[in-house]
Amino acid sequence: MTGFGRGTASSARKKITVDLKSLNSKQFDLMMRIPSAMREMEVEVRNTLALLMQRGKADAVVAVESLVGEAPARINLEALRNYKGQVEEMSAELGIPLPSDWYHVLLRMPEATRCETPGYDDTDFEALRLAVKEAADALADSRLREGRRLYAFFIEKIEAITTLLDSVEPYEEERVPAVRVRLEEQLSRLDSIEYDRGRLEQELIFYIEKLDVTEEKLRLRSHLNYFMETMGPEDEIPVSGQGKKLGFIAQEMGREINTLGSKANHAEIQRIVVMMKDELEQIKEQVLNVL
Repeated sequence: MTGFGRGTASSARKKITVDLKSLNSKQFDLMMRIPSAMREMEVEVRNTLALLMQRGKADAVVAVESLVGEAPARINLEALRNYKGQVEEMSAELGIPLPSDWYHVLLRMPEATRCETPGYDDTDFEALRLAVKEAADALADSRLREGRRLYAFFIEKIEAITTLLDSVEPYEEERVPAVRVRLEEQLSRLDSIEYDRGRLEQELIFYIEKLDVTEEKLRLRSHLNYFMETMGPEDEIPVSGQGKKLGFIAQEMGREINTLGSKANHAEIQRIVVMMKDELEQIKEQVLNVL
């Protein structure tokens, strides 16, 4: 979702440049700076960028450069005439002398001079539209390059979690005999208590079934495969629309990893779970950067 794009277009009298910058955000949020004389185009530009960008915290800056040179400054006679009248009125009212240097006093007044700035016409507005479209296209290309980098990153992390999940199986097989031995050793210390051997076996089976993680492993593996399917082939990376879905899948992966850890009852499996959580957390951080 991060990226930068610039677009330029010119009319007969003006060159218009649009700079776009986008950062991560769940929604589309645009901050725009545009010359006051072009404010009537702001809503149209916002709607265009919302359609093209879809998501992201974006900054848009519209800069206008004149191609015909700056208009010369002109003395604002109307304003100076008004100022002079007020000074003369003040002199008569307060009984103070008039200034000896009228030029020095009047030319320092606000708006003593003004520049005739040429207005904007339809050709200028059309140039703005072209610059916005070019900037948005450049931003999309930048985002696509970022998307390809993220694609490789996600592949690496999914494969890492898959490898860690495969490494659980050997420890899972040795866990049940270890639980049985530990319980029988503890019971053997209770010499004065008799117990039903058959009932013990039933309770032991029930306890071991509660520790079984087969379903969690199957569901986690299914989520890993679904994450890969949602991304699609590398040469067919979707431009947008999958970010939120990938985020939901990552949440489901986290639930299965957490349940696997709570049922582990084995130090090495717990260590593997911590490593899987670390890989998944990196996925969650970067999936926010996907449209």
